[in-house]
Amino acid sequence: MIRNRRRKIDNTSHPGLFFSKDIAQKNLLDQLKNYLRSHYLSFIGAIRRLSCEPLQSLATSFVVAIALSLPSTLYVAVMNLEKLGSGAETTTSITVFLEITASQLEMEKLQKNLLLDPHIASVEYISSQQGLDEFRMESGFGDILQMLDENPLPAVLLIQPEEIVKHNSDVIEKLSSKLKKEALISDIQVDIKWLQRLQAILAVGERLTFVLGAVLAFGVFLIIGNTVRLALESRSHEVIVVKLVGGTNSYIRRPFLYTGFWYGVMGGALAWALVAASLYWMSIPVTRLAELYQSSFQLKGLGFFGLTAMVTIGAGLGLMGAWLAVTRQLVAIEPE
Repeated sequence: MIRNRRRKIDNTSHPGLFFSKDIAQKNLLDQLKNYLRSHYLSFIGAIRRLSCEPLQSLATSFVVAIALSLPSTLYVAVMNLEKLGSGAETTTSITVFLEITASQLEMEKLQKNLLLDPHIASVEYISSQQGLDEFRMESGFGDILQMLDENPLPAVLLIQPEEIVKHNSDVIEKLSSKLKKEALISDIQVDIKWLQRLQAILAVGERLTFVLGAVLAFGVFLIIGNTVRLALESRSHEVIVVKLVGGTNSYIRRPFLYTGFWYGVMGGALAWALVAASLYWMSIPVTRLAELYQSSFQLKGLGFFGLTAMVTIGAGLGLMGAWLAVTRQLVAIEPE
């Protein structure tokens, strides 16, 4: 009898156990639904509040956009200068002036020896007569040059370095020093100083972009934080009521976080639009200038990935600024 009673008790206890698990799962699912619904309502509510004050929202977004567009414009300028410099480097060559007393056989031998160097791609020989004819055509002093008794121009070797070392100014300088030791070479002209200056300017521009971006990002952080703080102060009575009925700080903070998020998103999108409009305005004269130098250079903008980056950076700064402002302000707003 006792064993039968125990079996009955065990049999009746199992359904209750499974029923409690079902209730726990249902409660967890309900909590998740309520949490997502709360986020959805805060998300939509932030949009509605911003749309109710379009001028103020647009003004704040424009301030954020201006702060984000300044370092972005500098970054685009540095990026286009790097593109321009890399395109110009393909024409870099070393001009070697030979001794006037050098014979044709000696010059041909020197040309063959130079081609054995692994850093040299090609060597072009320009005779003194070819140089004089080219100078006569480009200078316009043909009549004066005919009065000369002899050709004063030396023969020239145009050396094209390999692609690997074209971007390395140290290797080019070592190659120039090696060439100066040749007996038949009187002088060497390496037009690489301007490349070194351009690289130095680009390095300064990159660091300036980083510093300016960090400072203005901090400014965006303060702008959005201060705007959200003022919005919280204007709704302080509503916050007190929510706290009296048991609302948590995270629940109160949520709609203000979405407000800062939307300020950052709109500011990032407007900043991208400002940079794109500036590039479009500058593209026509830049293209004309490039055509005068027989170049196909065109300005390059931020593109879709730039838009994504600007919006992401703006949204992140908006969330951080709003979170810090609301968290500090909620401490001071307590029901009496």
